[in-house]
Amino acid sequence: MSHAPSRAGTAEVSRTRTSFPQSSPAPGSPADGVKHSGTALVTGASSGIGAAVARRLAAEGWRLVLNGRDVARLEQVAGPTGARAFPRDLTLPGAERQLARFALTEAGRVDLLVAGAGIGWAGDFITMPESALDEVVEVDLLATLRLVRQFVPHMVEAGSGRVVLLGSLAGAVGVRGEAVYSAAKAALGTFADALRYELRGTGVEISHVVPGVVDTPFFERRGTPYRRSRPRPVPPERVADAVWTAVSRGRDEIYVPGWLRLPVRVRGAAPALYRRLAAAFG
Repeated sequence: MSHAPSRAGTAEVSRTRTSFPQSSPAPGSPADGVKHSGTALVTGASSGIGAAVARRLAAEGWRLVLNGRDVARLEQVAGPTGARAFPRDLTLPGAERQLARFALTEAGRVDLLVAGAGIGWAGDFITMPESALDEVVEVDLLATLRLVRQFVPHMVEAGSGRVVLLGSLAGAVGVRGEAVYSAAKAALGTFADALRYELRGTGVEISHVVPGVVDTPFFERRGTPYRRSRPRPVPPERVADAVWTAVSRGRDEIYVPGWLRLPVRVRGAAPALYRRLAAAFG
């Protein structure tokens, strides 16, 4: 599941570090046609999965632009990775355009967009406050779509690029007590498929990384800690490894851990059986 950045208010663009060197070489293009370095923008990078992705990409030689809503934590991630930080709530009007302008000004181009920002809310749908409903849909779906819309045209013009969307198993099978979160993540997964078909032949690729339970503050921030013994939470670094696999090997969709494909396949092949099992075991 995507990590939920905490609300820390809106901050001005951080320019405490100098811009990327203008003489930096263009991203390499190995024989397999997949670019393995360049400039990446990671959202939800204050902590959790987004921070782990930032560190992994930095270790692989990528230049980074990072976005998150927690100013202090974002700077803590940005400093060691040499990243440019843009702390901003992407649900604010025009924030996606401001982030795109910042990233393209600082880096010249963005070769990889990792959309990792997300929040959750746990409880029965009929008791969900309208404000929480709106926030989950805004953060997990609409802000991501608006941001992708800012960068894909530039990637198409360049003839290359990749967008990695962080989904959730909840979007593939639905999870009790997380109806709106499940709906938003399901929409994101379908968007990934549709956009992938639309961009075929342009050189721009779409990846969908689908984690299950991840050991981040996500559950505490959604209002209910994770209490089940199965499945066991995986560390955010494992999701970051999956993002890197998607980027370096050109993978369209990756589940983390891989066995989570099984319930999705059961649901597709035998939906009545799956629903009976889900009703009994949650």
